[in-house]
Amino acid sequence: MNYVRPKKSLGQHFLKDQNIARKIVAALEQCPQKTVLEIGPGTGVLTALLVDNPEFDFYAVEIDPEAYEFLKVEFPNLNEKLLLANFLKIDIKDYFQNPITIIGNFPYNISSQIFFKVLENHDLVLDVVCMIQKEVADRIKASHGNKTYGILSVFLQAFYDIEYLFTVGPTVFNPPPKVNSAVIHLKRNNRKTLDCNEELFFKIVKLGFNQRRKTLRNSLKSILQNIQVIDEIFNMRPEQLSVDEFIYLTNYIDKNNK
Repeated sequence: MNYVRPKKSLGQHFLKDQNIARKIVAALEQCPQKTVLEIGPGTGVLTALLVDNPEFDFYAVEIDPEAYEFLKVEFPNLNEKLLLANFLKIDIKDYFQNPITIIGNFPYNISSQIFFKVLENHDLVLDVVCMIQKEVADRIKASHGNKTYGILSVFLQAFYDIEYLFTVGPTVFNPPPKVNSAVIHLKRNNRKTLDCNEELFFKIVKLGFNQRRKTLRNSLKSILQNIQVIDEIFNMRPEQLSVDEFIYLTNYIDKNNK
């Protein structure tokens, strides 16, 4: 088999431009962790640049059986390091005990889910170099006070520094998507913990942005019933708060709710 059919159900848009592939792989050079996991290698355009590179200990996980069979033939050296599985359903810690770097051209329809999975494993996944929909990349990179700043921005920026690397047009894919793409680099920051009740932090961020036009005084009503909301922060809207201010807010609510 020398051809893999792109499947709409899997959100597959296969990269076919070697120059873009080289630019993406070049971003790995600044990542300290040389154990690399590629998510959704597809036709192996990135894989070909990594599999025989002695600098990297390379693994790949592919959900599409047709692509998996193609990759097995194209890259026989991968052997057991090529996994036929759904990345969203595996336990990364079953395969990796030491920190890793993730690379991939993420399917648009599950990119947010992939990032939430990365967040769950933020002590194991130290870097992510990925291509995603430009709109999502802009959202992740957005700083507070920006209209595109949202839940994913806060959660990822809590544990990662985000670098927007470059924009990619539709013509370098088969089939071409209807939107632009972007390559970004997530680099684990120095924050070991959030210094607050993390479960409450995630709840507050979600509640706030679910009604983002309201002030926090109104959007957080369900968890403010026993609290005097006298702090000025409650007059702000969620997109106005930095990660540190969300941590402050979480600690304020946690302390005054006891």
